[in-house]
Amino acid sequence: VEFGFSSQSTRRIRLFLFRSCVLRRLPPRVRLRDIPFAMLNHEGKVVDLYVPRKCSWSSSLITAKDHASVQINVGHLDENGVYTGQQTTYALCGFVRSKGEADSALDTLWQKNKAELNQ
Repeated sequence: VEFGFSSQSTRRIRLFLFRSCVLRRLPPRVRLRDIPFAMLNHEGKVVDLYVPRKCSWSSSLITAKDHASVQINVGHLDENGVYTGQQTTYALCGFVRSKGEADSALDTLWQKNKAELNQ
């Protein structure tokens, strides 16, 4: 499962997982790229209790302690202005909101997405 972490975060996660595997005395053939990023059940579904989000505007990781962050669902409308049941989700971190850039960020993100969706 790929979450889109930065390369530095990926290295830290892999190193943490590798060290925990070494402490459990797994075979020495375990390579860093063989260690999964998420806990998966036997059906291949992610069963982690906490999956971190990324800011849609700044691409920074939204931590669990970022209480100023928001997640906004923008509904899609048809040509008559009726909700189609589809939505686009945007996550904005607290830093973007505190700088006063959230409204312009959301508008820019939606304009880009709207062009892709042909709405």
